[in-house]
Amino acid sequence: MNNYYFTSEHQLFRKSLRDFLNREIVPHIDQWEEEGEIPKSAFKKLGDMGYYGLGFEESYGGMSTDIFYTMILVEELNKCNSAGTAASLLSHSTLALEHLSKNGSEFLKKNYLKPGISADLIGCLAISEPQAGSDVSNIQTKAEDNGDHYMINGSKTFITNGVKCDFYVAAVRTEEKGYDGISMMVIDRSDSGIKTSALKKLGWHASETAEISFDNVRVPKENLIGEINKGFYYIMEKFELERLILSTGALASAEYALEYGLQYLSERKAFNRSLNTFQELRHRVAQLSAELACLKAFNYQICDALQRKENVTKECAMSKLLCTEFMDKLSYQVLQFLGGYGYMEEYKAARIFRDSRIGTIGGGTSEIMREIIAKSIIG
Repeated sequence: MNNYYFTSEHQLFRKSLRDFLNREIVPHIDQWEEEGEIPKSAFKKLGDMGYYGLGFEESYGGMSTDIFYTMILVEELNKCNSAGTAASLLSHSTLALEHLSKNGSEFLKKNYLKPGISADLIGCLAISEPQAGSDVSNIQTKAEDNGDHYMINGSKTFITNGVKCDFYVAAVRTEEKGYDGISMMVIDRSDSGIKTSALKKLGWHASETAEISFDNVRVPKENLIGEINKGFYYIMEKFELERLILSTGALASAEYALEYGLQYLSERKAFNRSLNTFQELRHRVAQLSAELACLKAFNYQICDALQRKENVTKECAMSKLLCTEFMDKLSYQVLQFLGGYGYMEEYKAARIFRDSRIGTIGGGTSEIMREIIAKSIIG
Protein backbone atom coordinates (compact mmCIF):
# COMPACT_ATOMS: atom_id res chain seq x y z
CA MET A 1 0.00 0.00 0.00
CA ASN A 2 2.95 2.34 0.53
CA ASN A 3 3.45 2.45 -3.24
CA TYR A 4 0.34 4.64 -3.50
CA TYR A 5 2.31 7.59 -2.09
CA PHE A 6 5.92 6.50 -2.64
CA THR A 7 7.46 6.28 -6.11
CA SER A 8 10.51 4.23 -7.07
CA GLU A 9 12.57 7.41 -6.58
CA HIS A 10 11.23 7.68 -3.03
CA GLN A 11 12.20 4.07 -2.35
CA LEU A 12 15.73 4.58 -3.70
CA PHE A 13 16.06 7.61 -1.46
CA ARG A 14 14.88 5.57 1.52
CA LYS A 15 17.42 2.83 0.84
CA SER A 16 20.35 5.23 0.49
CA LEU A 17 19.25 7.09 3.63
CA ARG A 18 18.95 3.87 5.61
CA ASP A 19 22.43 2.81 4.48
CA PHE A 20 23.79 6.20 5.54
CA LEU A 21 22.12 6.05 8.96
CA ASN A 22 23.30 2.50 9.60
CA ARG A 23 26.83 3.58 8.78
CA GLU A 24 27.08 7.06 10.31
CA ILE A 25 24.43 7.37 13.03
CA VAL A 26 23.30 4.03 14.50
CA PRO A 27 26.78 2.93 15.69
CA HIS A 28 27.07 6.04 17.89
CA ILE A 29 23.59 6.16 19.40
CA ASP A 30 24.36 4.34 22.64
CA GLN A 31 27.24 6.73 23.29
CA TRP A 32 25.03 9.77 22.61
CA GLU A 33 22.35 8.37 24.90
CA GLU A 34 24.95 8.05 27.63
CA GLU A 35 26.43 11.52 27.06
CA GLY A 36 23.05 13.23 26.71
CA GLU A 37 23.88 15.08 23.51
CA ILE A 38 24.69 14.67 19.85
CA PRO A 39 27.90 16.22 18.46
CA LYS A 40 27.65 18.89 15.79
CA SER A 41 29.61 16.60 13.49
CA ALA A 42 26.52 14.38 13.21
CA PHE A 43 24.42 17.33 12.02
CA LYS A 44 27.15 18.21 9.53
CA LYS A 45 27.10 14.70 8.07
CA LEU A 46 23.39 15.05 7.32
CA GLY A 47 23.98 18.52 5.92
CA ASP A 48 26.77 17.32 3.64
CA MET A 49 24.44 14.63 2.27
CA GLY A 50 21.75 17.22 1.52
CA TYR A 51 19.19 15.82 3.95
CA TYR A 52 18.58 19.24 5.51
CA GLY A 53 17.73 20.72 2.13
CA LEU A 54 14.61 18.66 1.49
CA GLY A 55 11.81 20.93 0.30
CA PHE A 56 13.83 24.16 0.59
CA GLU A 57 14.83 26.65 -2.11
CA GLU A 58 17.56 25.46 -4.44
CA SER A 59 19.13 28.94 -4.41
CA TYR A 60 20.08 28.38 -0.75
CA GLY A 61 21.31 24.83 -1.16
CA GLY A 62 17.95 23.09 -0.90
CA MET A 63 16.16 20.60 -3.15
CA SER A 64 12.71 20.82 -4.69
CA THR A 65 11.24 17.67 -3.16
CA ASP A 66 7.73 16.77 -2.05
CA ILE A 67 6.65 16.22 1.54
CA PHE A 68 7.11 12.45 1.34
CA TYR A 69 10.88 12.77 1.09
CA THR A 70 10.78 14.63 4.40
CA MET A 71 8.54 11.95 5.90
CA ILE A 72 10.99 9.26 4.79
CA LEU A 73 13.73 11.13 6.67
CA VAL A 74 11.47 11.29 9.74
CA GLU A 75 10.60 7.59 9.53
CA GLU A 76 14.11 6.29 9.06
CA LEU A 77 15.60 8.44 11.83
CA ASN A 78 12.89 7.24 14.21
CA LYS A 79 13.71 3.62 13.38
CA CYS A 80 17.20 4.04 14.84
CA ASN A 81 15.84 3.29 18.35
CA SER A 82 16.67 6.68 19.79
CA ALA A 83 13.80 9.12 19.62
CA GLY A 84 16.09 11.70 21.20
CA THR A 85 18.55 11.39 18.32
CA ALA A 86 15.72 11.78 15.82
CA ALA A 87 14.31 14.77 17.69
CA SER A 88 17.61 16.63 17.80
CA LEU A 89 18.61 15.98 14.20
CA LEU A 90 15.14 16.76 12.83
CA SER A 91 14.24 19.84 14.88
CA HIS A 92 17.04 21.81 13.25
CA SER A 93 15.46 21.61 9.79
CA THR A 94 11.78 20.83 10.31
CA LEU A 95 11.29 23.46 13.02
CA ALA A 96 13.92 26.22 12.89
CA LEU A 97 14.73 26.27 9.17
CA GLU A 98 11.06 25.97 8.17
CA HIS A 99 10.31 29.39 9.70
CA LEU A 100 13.25 30.96 7.89
CA SER A 101 12.29 29.43 4.56
CA LYS A 102 8.64 30.43 4.82
CA ASN A 103 8.89 33.97 6.22
CA GLY A 104 12.55 34.98 6.40
CA SER A 105 14.00 37.93 4.54
CA GLU A 106 16.76 37.64 1.95
CA PHE A 107 19.22 38.67 4.67
CA LEU A 108 18.07 35.91 7.02
CA LYS A 109 18.01 33.28 4.30
CA LYS A 110 21.52 34.14 3.20
CA ASN A 111 22.99 34.30 6.70
CA TYR A 112 21.01 31.58 8.51
CA LEU A 113 18.96 29.39 6.14
CA LYS A 114 21.78 28.65 3.69
CA PRO A 115 24.38 27.73 6.36
CA GLY A 116 21.58 25.90 8.19
CA ILE A 117 20.89 23.68 5.19
CA SER A 118 24.57 22.80 4.99
CA ALA A 119 24.63 22.40 8.81
CA ASP A 120 27.48 24.86 9.16
CA LEU A 121 25.10 26.55 11.60
CA ILE A 122 22.61 24.71 13.84
CA GLY A 123 19.30 26.36 14.67
CA CYS A 124 16.58 25.60 17.17
CA LEU A 125 13.03 26.76 17.70
CA ALA A 126 12.46 28.58 21.00
CA ILE A 127 8.78 29.03 21.83
CA SER A 128 7.88 27.30 25.11
CA GLU A 129 8.31 29.20 28.38
CA PRO A 130 7.89 28.28 32.04
CA GLN A 131 4.36 29.74 31.97
CA ALA A 132 3.55 29.25 28.27
CA GLY A 133 3.60 25.78 26.76
CA SER A 134 0.58 24.91 24.63
CA ASP A 135 -0.77 28.39 25.48
CA VAL A 136 1.40 30.20 22.93
CA SER A 137 -0.50 33.48 23.33
CA ASN A 138 0.80 33.73 26.91
CA ILE A 139 4.45 34.20 25.86
CA GLN A 140 6.14 36.72 28.14
CA THR A 141 9.69 37.04 26.76
CA LYS A 142 9.77 40.69 25.78
CA ALA A 143 11.46 42.43 22.85
CA GLU A 144 11.72 46.15 23.53
CA ASP A 145 12.10 48.41 20.49
CA ASN A 146 15.32 50.40 20.89
CA GLY A 147 15.58 52.11 17.52
CA ASP A 148 17.89 50.01 15.34
CA HIS A 149 17.63 46.93 17.57
CA TYR A 150 15.46 45.03 20.02
CA MET A 151 16.40 44.36 23.64
CA ILE A 152 15.32 40.85 24.65
CA ASN A 153 14.51 39.83 28.22
CA GLY A 154 12.84 36.64 29.39
CA SER A 155 13.24 32.88 29.44
CA LYS A 156 12.48 29.75 27.43
CA THR A 157 12.30 26.12 28.50
CA PHE A 158 12.12 22.62 26.98
CA ILE A 159 14.12 23.85 23.98
CA THR A 160 15.65 21.05 21.89
CA ASN A 161 19.29 21.77 20.97
CA GLY A 162 19.11 24.94 23.05
CA VAL A 163 22.65 24.67 24.48
CA LYS A 164 24.69 23.64 21.44
CA CYS A 165 22.83 25.58 18.72
CA ASP A 166 24.23 28.58 16.86
CA PHE A 167 20.97 30.53 16.66
CA TYR A 168 17.45 30.58 18.03
CA VAL A 169 14.30 31.11 16.01
CA ALA A 170 12.48 32.66 18.95
CA ALA A 171 8.97 33.83 19.69
CA VAL A 172 8.99 37.12 21.62
CA ARG A 173 6.43 39.67 22.74
CA THR A 174 6.64 42.96 20.85
CA GLU A 175 3.33 44.37 22.07
CA GLU A 176 1.17 43.82 25.16
CA LYS A 177 -1.74 42.43 23.15
CA GLY A 178 -2.22 38.63 23.34
CA TYR A 179 -2.31 36.90 19.96
CA ASP A 180 -1.41 40.03 18.01
CA GLY A 181 1.62 41.03 20.07
CA ILE A 182 3.99 38.16 19.27
CA SER A 183 6.84 38.27 16.74
CA MET A 184 9.47 35.82 15.52
CA MET A 185 13.13 36.71 15.27
CA VAL A 186 16.58 35.16 15.02
CA ILE A 187 18.80 35.46 18.10
CA ASP A 188 22.47 34.53 17.84
CA ARG A 189 23.58 32.07 20.51
CA SER A 190 26.88 33.97 20.84
CA ASP A 191 25.20 37.23 21.87
CA SER A 192 26.00 38.45 25.37
CA GLY A 193 23.28 38.06 27.97
CA ILE A 194 22.27 34.50 27.06
CA LYS A 195 22.56 31.73 29.63
CA THR A 196 21.61 28.10 29.07
CA SER A 197 21.40 24.97 31.16
CA ALA A 198 20.62 21.39 30.11
CA LEU A 199 17.59 19.69 31.63
CA LYS A 200 17.47 16.06 32.79
CA LYS A 201 14.62 14.12 31.24
CA LEU A 202 12.79 10.81 31.66
CA GLY A 203 13.49 9.86 28.04
CA TRP A 204 14.98 11.26 24.84
CA HIS A 205 18.37 11.06 26.59
CA ALA A 206 20.38 11.71 23.42
CA SER A 207 18.46 14.92 22.82
CA GLU A 208 19.84 17.95 24.61
CA THR A 209 16.96 19.98 26.06
CA ALA A 210 17.64 23.42 27.46
CA GLU A 211 16.38 26.14 29.71
CA ILE A 212 17.40 29.56 28.36
CA SER A 213 17.47 33.03 29.88
CA PHE A 214 17.80 36.29 27.94
CA ASP A 215 19.14 39.25 29.90
CA ASN A 216 19.30 42.47 27.85
CA VAL A 217 20.20 40.62 24.66
CA ARG A 218 20.66 43.03 21.76
CA VAL A 219 19.11 41.80 18.49
CA PRO A 220 19.33 43.81 15.22
CA LYS A 221 16.04 44.82 13.61
CA GLU A 222 17.01 42.92 10.46
CA ASN A 223 16.71 39.67 12.45
CA LEU A 224 12.91 40.03 12.57
CA ILE A 225 11.23 37.14 10.72
CA GLY A 226 8.38 38.31 8.51
CA GLU A 227 6.09 41.05 9.78
CA ILE A 228 6.08 42.39 13.31
CA ASN A 229 3.30 41.05 15.56
CA LYS A 230 2.52 38.21 13.14
CA GLY A 231 4.51 35.57 15.01
CA PHE A 232 1.53 33.79 16.56
CA TYR A 233 0.06 33.14 13.13
CA TYR A 234 3.40 31.93 11.76
CA ILE A 235 3.61 29.47 14.65
CA MET A 236 0.06 28.23 14.03
CA GLU A 237 0.83 27.73 10.34
CA LYS A 238 3.79 25.51 11.18
CA PHE A 239 1.96 23.45 13.80
CA GLU A 240 0.35 21.35 11.07
CA LEU A 241 3.70 20.16 9.74
CA GLU A 242 5.17 19.75 13.23
CA ARG A 243 2.27 17.57 14.33
CA LEU A 244 2.46 15.47 11.19
CA ILE A 245 6.16 14.93 11.80
CA LEU A 246 5.45 13.87 15.39
CA SER A 247 2.72 11.51 14.17
CA THR A 248 4.96 10.03 11.51
CA GLY A 249 7.81 9.61 13.96
CA ALA A 250 5.53 7.91 16.47
CA LEU A 251 4.30 5.42 13.88
CA ALA A 252 7.83 4.69 12.63
CA SER A 253 8.96 4.08 16.20
CA ALA A 254 5.91 1.86 16.72
CA GLU A 255 6.76 -0.16 13.61
CA TYR A 256 10.33 -0.62 14.81
CA ALA A 257 9.18 -1.56 18.32
CA LEU A 258 6.62 -4.07 17.09
CA GLU A 259 9.20 -5.77 14.84
CA TYR A 260 11.54 -5.97 17.82
CA GLY A 261 8.79 -7.44 19.98
CA LEU A 262 7.89 -9.99 17.31
CA GLN A 263 11.49 -11.11 17.05
CA TYR A 264 11.66 -11.65 20.80
CA LEU A 265 8.36 -13.58 20.80
CA SER A 266 9.71 -15.90 18.11
CA GLU A 267 12.97 -16.57 19.99
CA ARG A 268 11.78 -16.83 23.59
CA LYS A 269 10.26 -20.08 24.85
CA ALA A 270 7.98 -20.80 27.81
CA PHE A 271 6.52 -24.19 28.72
CA ASN A 272 8.45 -25.67 25.77
CA ARG A 273 6.69 -23.39 23.28
CA SER A 274 7.68 -20.21 21.49
CA LEU A 275 5.88 -17.21 22.94
CA ASN A 276 4.45 -16.37 19.52
CA THR A 277 2.32 -19.55 19.67
CA PHE A 278 0.30 -18.33 22.67
CA GLN A 279 -3.10 -17.06 21.58
CA GLU A 280 -3.18 -14.15 24.04
CA LEU A 281 0.07 -12.72 22.67
CA ARG A 282 -0.83 -13.47 19.05
CA HIS A 283 -4.09 -11.55 19.38
CA ARG A 284 -2.33 -8.57 20.96
CA VAL A 285 0.04 -8.48 18.01
CA ALA A 286 -2.88 -8.75 15.59
CA GLN A 287 -4.69 -5.83 17.24
CA LEU A 288 -1.60 -3.62 17.33
CA SER A 289 -0.74 -4.44 13.71
CA ALA A 290 -4.25 -3.58 12.52
CA GLU A 291 -4.24 -0.26 14.33
CA LEU A 292 -0.77 0.59 13.03
CA ALA A 293 -1.77 -0.07 9.42
CA CYS A 294 -4.89 2.09 9.69
CA LEU A 295 -3.05 4.97 11.36
CA LYS A 296 -0.29 4.91 8.74
CA ALA A 297 -2.85 5.13 5.93
CA PHE A 298 -4.62 8.05 7.64
CA ASN A 299 -1.35 9.86 8.30
CA TYR A 300 -0.14 9.50 4.70
CA GLN A 301 -3.51 10.77 3.47
CA ILE A 302 -3.05 13.92 5.55
CA CYS A 303 0.50 14.38 4.24
CA ASP A 304 -0.86 14.22 0.72
CA ALA A 305 -3.58 16.76 1.54
CA LEU A 306 -1.04 19.13 3.13
CA GLN A 307 1.11 18.78 0.01
CA ARG A 308 -1.93 19.97 -1.99
CA LYS A 309 -2.29 22.92 0.42
CA GLU A 310 -5.62 21.79 1.87
CA ASN A 311 -6.69 22.92 5.33
CA VAL A 312 -5.81 19.96 7.54
CA THR A 313 -5.66 21.59 10.98
CA LYS A 314 -8.28 19.25 12.41
CA GLU A 315 -6.84 16.17 10.73
CA CYS A 316 -3.30 16.92 11.93
CA ALA A 317 -4.60 17.22 15.47
CA MET A 318 -6.44 13.92 15.05
CA SER A 319 -3.37 12.16 13.73
CA LYS A 320 -1.09 13.59 16.40
CA LEU A 321 -3.53 12.54 19.12
CA LEU A 322 -4.10 9.01 17.86
CA CYS A 323 -0.58 8.17 16.68
CA THR A 324 1.29 9.33 19.77
CA GLU A 325 -1.19 7.68 22.13
CA PHE A 326 -0.97 4.50 20.06
CA MET A 327 2.83 4.50 20.37
CA ASP A 328 2.51 4.99 24.11
CA LYS A 329 0.22 1.95 24.30
CA LEU A 330 2.35 -0.17 21.98
CA SER A 331 5.58 0.55 23.88
CA TYR A 332 3.87 -0.70 27.06
CA GLN A 333 2.81 -3.91 25.30
CA VAL A 334 6.27 -4.55 23.81
CA LEU A 335 7.87 -4.16 27.24
CA GLN A 336 5.28 -6.60 28.56
CA PHE A 337 6.19 -9.08 25.83
CA LEU A 338 9.73 -9.21 27.22
CA GLY A 339 8.61 -9.66 30.82
CA GLY A 340 11.42 -9.03 33.30
CA TYR A 341 13.93 -8.47 30.50
CA GLY A 342 11.86 -5.56 29.23
CA TYR A 343 12.60 -3.76 32.48
CA MET A 344 16.35 -4.12 32.01
CA GLU A 345 18.30 -1.23 30.45
CA GLU A 346 20.39 -3.46 28.21
CA TYR A 347 17.26 -4.47 26.28
CA LYS A 348 15.81 -2.11 23.68
CA ALA A 349 12.32 -2.20 25.14
CA ALA A 350 13.31 0.01 28.09
CA ARG A 351 14.45 2.89 25.86
CA ILE A 352 11.45 2.44 23.58
CA PHE A 353 9.16 2.70 26.60
CA ARG A 354 10.88 5.82 28.02
CA ASP A 355 11.07 7.64 24.73
CA SER A 356 7.43 7.11 23.80
CA ARG A 357 5.99 9.06 26.73
CA ILE A 358 6.84 12.55 25.46
CA GLY A 359 4.81 12.00 22.29
CA THR A 360 1.52 12.88 23.94
CA ILE A 361 3.03 16.08 25.41
CA GLY A 362 5.37 17.74 22.90
CA GLY A 363 3.97 19.77 20.01
CA GLY A 364 0.69 20.21 21.90
CA THR A 365 -0.63 17.81 24.51
CA SER A 366 -3.31 15.22 23.82
CA GLU A 367 -5.71 17.38 25.80
CA ILE A 368 -5.03 20.33 23.49
CA MET A 369 -5.45 18.09 20.43
CA ARG A 370 -8.87 17.01 21.67
CA GLU A 371 -9.90 20.62 22.18
CA ILE A 372 -8.79 21.58 18.66
CA ILE A 373 -10.79 18.67 17.25
CA ALA A 374 -13.82 19.54 19.40
CA LYS A 375 -13.75 23.17 18.22
CA SER A 376 -13.62 22.03 14.61
CA ILE A 377 -16.58 19.69 15.04
CA ILE A 378 -18.74 21.34 17.70
CA GLY A 379 -17.59 24.96 17.68
